[in-house]
Amino acid sequence: MRYIDLIADRPLIWGLFLAYMVATGWLAWLGHKKTDDIKSFAIGRGDLHPAIVGITLAAAICSTATFVINPGFVFVHGVSALMHMGVAAGLGIAAGLFLMSPGFRRVGAETGALTLPQWLGNRFGSRALGVFFAVVSLLSLSFVVLIVGGISIVLQKTLGLTNMEALVLTIVFVFSYITVGGAYAHVYTNTLQGAIMIVVTAVILASGLRYVFAGDFWSKISAVDANLTSAVNPASNLFGGFFSVYVAGFVIGFAAVCQPHIMSKALYVKTDRDVRRYLWVAVGVTTLFLGLLFVGLFAHAAGVPAGTRQDAVMTVYITQAFPTPVVAVITVALLAASMSTLDGILVALSSIAANDLFLGVAEKRWLANHSPEARARLAHKVSQVVVVALGIVAFAIAANPPKLLGIFGQVGVYGLIAASAVPILVGVLVPRAGAGTAFAAAIVGLVVHFGLYIWGAYDAAAARAYSLANPGVTGTWALLASGLVAIAVLVISANRGGATVSASTAGPSWPAARPQTHSPRTARSGS
Repeated sequence: MRYIDLIADRPLIWGLFLAYMVATGWLAWLGHKKTDDIKSFAIGRGDLHPAIVGITLAAAICSTATFVINPGFVFVHGVSALMHMGVAAGLGIAAGLFLMSPGFRRVGAETGALTLPQWLGNRFGSRALGVFFAVVSLLSLSFVVLIVGGISIVLQKTLGLTNMEALVLTIVFVFSYITVGGAYAHVYTNTLQGAIMIVVTAVILASGLRYVFAGDFWSKISAVDANLTSAVNPASNLFGGFFSVYVAGFVIGFAAVCQPHIMSKALYVKTDRDVRRYLWVAVGVTTLFLGLLFVGLFAHAAGVPAGTRQDAVMTVYITQAFPTPVVAVITVALLAASMSTLDGILVALSSIAANDLFLGVAEKRWLANHSPEARARLAHKVSQVVVVALGIVAFAIAANPPKLLGIFGQVGVYGLIAASAVPILVGVLVPRAGAGTAFAAAIVGLVVHFGLYIWGAYDAAAARAYSLANPGVTGTWALLASGLVAIAVLVISANRGGATVSASTAGPSWPAARPQTHSPRTARSGS
């Protein structure tokens, strides 16, 4: 009876949301019909159009964080947060994608990799390295919790659900359609979600123009706090220095593309030309989405109270700025934005668990008599079970969420990229680098990031002096340390007598990869 009353009170928004669920479910079913093994579940069959992959990638990059959470950081910290999360990070994202994606696709195609950990293991000729990164990739679960929590906030504000009801709805719906359709469901639904997000982003940005051109935009923001208009906010514990705003923003943006659900998009297409085409689409659409960070400033000009909960700024702004019918449409777009990245992470994590952990451990001990095709089908089933398990864990954490979802998600994700960015970069750019370089860089990245963040958590003076409360800062120092260690190992290796991996005079030579038992394609060794 309660749900009937909720729908009766908000028929338009409920109607649009239910229509969105039906359309998404139908697209997931189309994906299901093309998914029958771990390869098709993880990356598809290479038959996806670059433009679709580009929209999917942009939607995967810009999710709850961009559409719901990050405008709240701009609301609290001002222009400095906008410059960090929008300009500096945006430039870093573009640079990282264009520098690493083509080489990542080529190495992946040569070694038959389906996941980021497998790419690293095959590229450096080390099964242990692949398993290590498979475990490290589980840090993405923190971002899953962030997204689930963000969706819950939107559902509570707009559909009138309780937090528990919103969590159950989110997890049952999203986790179910990914279990059914895998990568194809992810791409098909992200294309729909991305199209909705593009239209609504334009509408939201247009709504703020009236405040910008009113003539007193900046004075209204300064009246709240003069530091909000500063390119570096001296009163901010997160964005109080040039390094934390600009250097950390660019470095973290660059490294952020090394997340499994982002970098693996290069494996969705067959040629370098297709990679370039989808990257231009992705960067263009991502730039538009990052413009939503201005909502944090629009909210001040619109009179949103300064004490508004940071994670709720976007939903409060849209309910004040738009009439009910438009709010309904925007709400569906916010939900689409949140789900677009969530489903991508789920595909990546479940594929990693099945392909790199399950097959990596079980194929020699228990599956020796199974054919490669049978192993691939079994791994597909395991990936579906993993999705369900991830849903249970995410629900348990999100039911009692941390104080700031944005910070919680960043700490885990930045730990992941602190470990993986330098090994990927070295793997793409330095053909002679070996597994020792990758291991050393990864371990140093992890230790420095979490070490600095924990130090800041227990030492308020240090956190203030060095902006250690900002995971982007700790992640940046970790990445710089990781890079220096990688360079040192490469130099030492060269001085000891040359390459860590044999190379041919004809060009780059990747280490021989083990045959791919889960795929009909056999990995090739370097020439």
